[in-house]
Amino acid sequence: MRLRSLLFVPGDRPERFAKAAASGADAIILDLEDSVAPANKQAARDHIADYLAKERSGVTLVRVNPLDGHMTAADIAAIAAARPDAIMLPKAEGAPSIAQLDTILRSEAPSGASLPPILPIATETPAAIFTVGSYREVRDRLLGLTWGAEDLPAAIGAATSREADGSYTDPYRVARSLTLFAAHAAGAAAIDTVFPAIKDTDGLAAYAARARRDGFTGMMAIHPAQVEPINAAFTPSTEEVARAQAIVDAFAANPGVGVLQVDGKMVDAPHLKQAQHILALAD
Repeated sequence: MRLRSLLFVPGDRPERFAKAAASGADAIILDLEDSVAPANKQAARDHIADYLAKERSGVTLVRVNPLDGHMTAADIAAIAAARPDAIMLPKAEGAPSIAQLDTILRSEAPSGASLPPILPIATETPAAIFTVGSYREVRDRLLGLTWGAEDLPAAIGAATSREADGSYTDPYRVARSLTLFAAHAAGAAAIDTVFPAIKDTDGLAAYAARARRDGFTGMMAIHPAQVEPINAAFTPSTEEVARAQAIVDAFAANPGVGVLQVDGKMVDAPHLKQAQHILALAD
């Protein structure tokens, strides 16, 4: 499953669901959490269940409410029968949170149905920072792993997670990095967080390019206009694909050789692995 771009849609705005699915995003996230006021939660559940029950295109996730509240079970009860493609779990705290959510999912899943994979938001509480390594224990249940830069500073009373130029301060660079490595350790998609400045297209493109450079495989979006720049950033260029193919071809033509030259530059096993990854992204 290719997950370059994942577009959030408020669950109480059903008129936006189909438009979001047609935006070019690899997945949409129908939200029952932060973007939906408490008074609108049940209506949002009903709208999402209705949408999921119809024929739909693309990958559809549902972000449920956190396990530390009282709404998660009601969210799952409303949508389980309609079989979302995956569940996004906010304020997750490692493998125990996945086990807790699975208990709820099993209680509501249709008979004989497999449980949907889970995309945890792994850094939204102080305790969560110390649990990211445990996602390896539940790797078979993960769609991927992502992080957030808003809830964590609020949880600890920090003024912001960003410098004046928009870059992250040190504590949140750590949270981002831990999520990146934890995702890869679990063999799951590494999804970077949202870029909040909707109209800053150049800033978004630069952020997404850095995310891919650092090893993220995709990124979340909060507006349809962000989808195209994100997809472009996580799609290898023609030049990248050509060089990757040249490296793969060189090793194929020289079996048993550990080090080669391609275009005058030394390449070895790590370069071959990276080239194979680029070709997989472009496939």
